[in-house]
Order: sequence, then C-alpha cells, then structure tokens
Amino acid sequence: MKGQFPQSSADLPLRDIHLPPPPSWWPPAPGWWMLFALVCIACIIGFVIYRRMRRARMWRARIMSEVRSLATRHVDDDAAYAAALHQLLRRAALRYASDAHHLQGEPWRCVLAQVPVDATTLDVLMTLEARMYQPHAPFDRDAAGHAVHQWLHAAWRRVKPVEFGHA
Repeated sequence: MKGQFPQSSADLPLRDIHLPPPPSWWPPAPGWWMLFALVCIACIIGFVIYRRMRRARMWRARIMSEVRSLATRHVDDDAAYAAALHQLLRRAALRYASDAHHLQGEPWRCVLAQVPVDATTLDVLMTLEARMYQPHAPFDRDAAGHAVHQWLHAAWRRVKPVEFGHA
C-alpha cells in the first residue's frame, strides 16, 4: 500500500510548532530614528532660542542698570547727567541709523521717532541736547530718566527696521 496516508494523526511524525524569536529592540524601526532626530533638532533649536533670550535679557538689564547708575552718579550735575543720558541714547540709536552719533535737531528727532514712543517722550529726549550746552535750560531729571528708560525699552523690543532699495 504505497501512496496511502496513515489513518490516525497519532501515527504521523510531527513536531511541535516553534514560534520565531520576538523582535529585538535594537536597532529601532526607521520611524523611531526620525522621531529621535526631530527631538534632537527641537532641543537644539530650543537651546539656541534660550541662549538668545538670555543674552538679550542680560543686555537689557545692563542697559537699564546703567540708566539707574547715571542718576546716582550725577546727582548734583544736571548737565553731566543730560550728557550721559544723551550719549547712551546715541549708542543705542546706532542700531537704527549708522550716522546717529553726529545728527542734531530734526534729523536726530527722526531717528528717535523710529522707535514707537509717544510725542511727549520725544520732546523730553530732545531737551537733553539743549540741557547739555545751555546751563539754564529747563530740565526735569525724573522725566528725562523715565523718557530714556522708556525709549531704550521700546528700542530693545523692536526689531531693527529693514531698509529697502539698498544694494
């Protein structure tokens, strides 16, 4: 009886089913590699943004502490106080105009007006120049210090304007 199958399943020589081993955790699937790369990129970008914000905060704190220290350094001399505030404004205004260090009058006011502050603040800032050279010009120390503080704070928050038409 060749070619016939055995009648019962107990007569068949079968072995138990062996499952393949579970997949290894290493190396991860390509999706995990992409997720890891995205997390690394996000961490790097976050670190760069954190450092820039920290540096900006540090510079802002230095500038504002310099304004406060000028008030205590020049307690009795209004002309020296006005000159120091004016010099600080000119250094900060270089960000908006490269020739800000020698502008006077209306061109200087236009540079100061590039920062969004109210007209009274601009008027107080313009009195600094007059007070430096005229010993009896009207001058309010507190208003001048507050105006410089307000202008510097607004100038620091504002992005440098982009000039179109230059090569």
